[in-house]
Amino acid sequence: MIFTEEQKEIQALVHTFAEKEIRPISKKYDELGEFPMELYKKACRMQLNCLDLPAEYGGTGVSKVTSCLIREELSWGDAGFSLSLGANGLGFKPLLIAGTERQRRRFAEVLLNDGFTAFAVTEPDAGSDAGALKTTARRSGDEYILNGHKCFITNGALANIYTVLAVTDADKGARGLTMFMVDRDSEGLTVGKHEDKMGIRLSNTADVIMHDVRVPAENVIGGEGAGFKIAMETLNQGRAGTCSSAVGIMRAAFEHAMRYAQERCTFGQPIYKNQSIQFMLADMATKIEVSREFGLRVAELIDRGETAEVSKLSSMAKLFSTDTLQSVVTDAVQIFGGYGYMRDFPVEKLMRDAKVYQIFEGTNQIQRIVIFNSLLKEHKLSGRRG
Repeated sequence: MIFTEEQKEIQALVHTFAEKEIRPISKKYDELGEFPMELYKKACRMQLNCLDLPAEYGGTGVSKVTSCLIREELSWGDAGFSLSLGANGLGFKPLLIAGTERQRRRFAEVLLNDGFTAFAVTEPDAGSDAGALKTTARRSGDEYILNGHKCFITNGALANIYTVLAVTDADKGARGLTMFMVDRDSEGLTVGKHEDKMGIRLSNTADVIMHDVRVPAENVIGGEGAGFKIAMETLNQGRAGTCSSAVGIMRAAFEHAMRYAQERCTFGQPIYKNQSIQFMLADMATKIEVSREFGLRVAELIDRGETAEVSKLSSMAKLFSTDTLQSVVTDAVQIFGGYGYMRDFPVEKLMRDAKVYQIFEGTNQIQRIVIFNSLLKEHKLSGRRG
């Protein structure tokens, strides 16, 4: 893909931020398992916390392609920090899809004042199976009363406002799900402990519990029963950014491995002179390029409004890039040998950060189901049963 000069300048600017501001503190906060709030304030000054916020609401107004270039650089710096920034966009996206002007401006106000948003869908017994959601929303006059437990919510303990998916009619299955805008200071809303994760430890992950939380009916997003469709469209559009984030981690792993292969000597010569190492590095670089182009193709379709194939292609791109991510970081650790397994060396952290990418925003097994169902519609024989 050919980028504009403006896109190249933005990418270079964010790369410098990642190099000078994120990477120097990444190891410290990974060990602490804490979110770096001062770093977030610096990112907010560059509006990196609101990439999906249109210019009309005070945001950057950048294209999806440009947003993906930024996500790649941020994740090159640190995947967990990048994830928390991206979660703001995931929380706001339902409003862009189906929100009212009032709802959009409420979310924009939060982000423009250095706040956080969160997308609260996952539950203890309902990850990929949205039909198993137990969070309920019961109509009571001009309000809905929400009860339920959300888990693994990125920015869960930081968010000022949430987009929450709840059941309004259990008899209608997916068509009985509704999306709500819920304020953090709502009475009855509490936040659970910060999860002690294997990787992406700079991101905040926590449970969100609602007990008789009263939400005004005007906070329904897109109308009652529209929640499942909004949630799926949100995830479809978000997966391009997930691909770019995976590419950022892969790039970091490749660069560390490439440098180490030239510095490390065995049998009297640098290890890169071994053909097996050359093949590994060549394969890593190739996988990075393909993954980047795949994700940017999806982003370009979103920018052009050509959404007919986005569901299938975004699932393919997420599946390919995040499975490839595992391969690349594994090879990076292998090139480092025993040192790659040690926390004193950088690729160990990248391997921990990488694993969750096959799990969140729809597991890669779910992506395969989505892809196959799309293929079956395209290729199903007419008149054939089953």
